[in-house]
Amino acid sequence: EGLRKTALAPYLETAASYLAVTRESMYMKGHPQEEVKVMVEPGQAKYLFVYPFVKSREWYLLKREERQRLMNEHIRIGHQFPGIRINTAYSFGLDDQDFVVAFEGDEPKDFVTLVMRLRETEGSTYTVRDTPIFTCVKKPLEEILWSLG
Repeated sequence: EGLRKTALAPYLETAASYLAVTRESMYMKGHPQEEVKVMVEPGQAKYLFVYPFVKSREWYLLKREERQRLMNEHIRIGHQFPGIRINTAYSFGLDDQDFVVAFEGDEPKDFVTLVMRLRETEGSTYTVRDTPIFTCVKKPLEEILWSLG
């Protein structure tokens, strides 16, 4: 937002749109590994990884219990990476994807390993698209502007 208020703004293009809204995950309700609910406070980690996520129509035709079973595996794997926090926003009908998934962490290697593990799961067979992934490094706006030359 701040970048759009600078003299650089006329030269910028929007390369991707990830319009989405936050809401409580249907897969975490009553989950045995659910802990005290704390909203993710963005911007606390050095890195932010953001990408769209589209599931197949077959995914939505699965019974609720089956989808929960598959998501439980994802949740279990995610808990093995406490340094990586997730925030899933819902984009149905607002934009071109079902979800916008954002992960935060200080170690990119942890994120890479997490994604590799998640892609090895049965539930990932229902993923149509989960790219492009944008990797962002936390910096003050002034530093970003200076780095652009």
